Amino acid sequence: MTEGLCLRPVSEPDLDALEEMFADADAIGEFNWGGFTSSSGTRQRYAENRLLAADKSYLMVDLDGETLGFVSWFQVQTANAAYCVEFGISLWPSARGKGHGSATQLLLARYLFAHAPINRIQAVTDIENIAEQRALEKAGFVREAVLAGRSFRDGAWRDEVLYRMLRSELPVS
Repeated sequence: MTEGLCLRPVSEPDLDALEEMFADADAIGEFNWGGFTSSSGTRQRYAENRLLAADKSYLMVDLDGETLGFVSWFQVQTANAAYCVEFGISLWPSARGKGHGSATQLLLARYLFAHAPINRIQAVTDIENIAEQRALEKAGFVREAVLAGRSFRDGAWRDEVLYRMLRSELPVS
């Protein structure tokens, strides 16, 4: 794992950087860009719950005091009284391709398994996003399925790949 890497709660100064990232296709990345949207909901949710809630949560990725991006996750109902967690990650362009993604994903898996009564964490990524697939596999996630026509991006329906990690599959420190 990358020495000095940690997850931390979103702070108010982070909101400007998040808004800028969501408004810039190059910053958010081609596989996360979904077009222009209003950012007012992010500030309102921050005021209500600091972006930590059952419906969706965010943490910032930090390396020795430098913010590298963020992770987010939400609950997916799997049975009447059970759920798993699905997550995503976005790193600033300058932080990509340095191993921070896989290290962050493993750090998030450890955090979620330690603090939520779940047995499964999953991530879904565009089938063309080879870098993300490699990062997930490096972090210990298992490729489980191809989800045909699951997302709409750049004027076309896209296939995505589903990855999972079960509690029993969490790599030992």
